[in-house]
Amino acid sequence: MGQRLTQIATRTGDDGSTGLGDNTRVSKNSLRVHAMGEVDELNSHIGLLLCEDMPTGVRSLLVEIQHQLFNLGGELSIPGFELLKTESVAALDAALAEHNAALPRLQEFILPAGTRAAALAHVCRTVARRAERAVVALGAQDALKDTPRHYLNRLSDLLFVLARVLNRMNGGDDVYWRSQRLEQAATD
Repeated sequence: MGQRLTQIATRTGDDGSTGLGDNTRVSKNSLRVHAMGEVDELNSHIGLLLCEDMPTGVRSLLVEIQHQLFNLGGELSIPGFELLKTESVAALDAALAEHNAALPRLQEFILPAGTRAAALAHVCRTVARRAERAVVALGAQDALKDTPRHYLNRLSDLLFVLARVLNRMNGGDDVYWRSQRLEQAATD
């Protein structure tokens, strides 16, 4: 693994390149750097979500996710290296099962709205989907393990479920889409 930064303003990126964890330099516009940036942005949005009030179990889960996203970023920064383990995907699957079991079944599409915490979780979900697309694009160019793609796919699902959990935290509910088709069917 490359050296850890001891100073931030190195000026080595002034030429439009950046260093990877294996000490190679690539364009800041490379698919790998885009994928790393999307994962970093997702981690930052989760950090913002963590500023909100939430159940202790959800907070602990999100903090663990931040650590795993840091592992994912590290894995993306070192071609051929593995930091994100399949157990991390299993942990997301378990969290999905746990939180889904406590929610009512969806009868209609919901809007990315409600409480501030839920809305932020929806933003995290959309950024997770973008990060997943960036990892898929990188994987079409360079060999990648399956775990990063699986992790981001599960994480976006989990963030949707957590948004529903956060909307219900103080007795609230989801914000349902008012479908013209369903409204018309109800009046017929």
